[in-house]
Amino acid sequence: QVQLVESGGGLVQAGGSLRLSCAASGRTYSTYAVAWFRQAPGKDRIFVASIRWSGGTAAYADSVKGRFTISRDNAKNTVYLQMNSLKPEDTAVYYCAAKRFSVTGYDTWGQGTQVTVSS
Repeated sequence: QVQLVESGGGLVQAGGSLRLSCAASGRTYSTYAVAWFRQAPGKDRIFVASIRWSGGTAAYADSVKGRFTISRDNAKNTVYLQMNSLKPEDTAVYYCAAKRFSVTGYDTWGQGTQVTVSS
């Protein structure tokens, strides 16, 4: 199976930038796509962005289009989320998730990294 570890979270002022990393280990050959989700206190976990493990296809939630960019470096088994023009409403725990070829949904999750945007 695949293990995921997120890093790069922290405190940033509104309008600032932050880059999150998701390091994958284990059987990455079975990974079809990797995505970022986020969850604020009292809120549901929602989709942020996704990318195919191989290939450049990416998708974004409307709330982050034009501000966030997802990318990956397969040689390093790492997926990144570059977050620019951050807003207080972006404050949440950000999770990395992986989808396998044989599985419909994302069934492998990291522990999350906290992002806090101050006004």
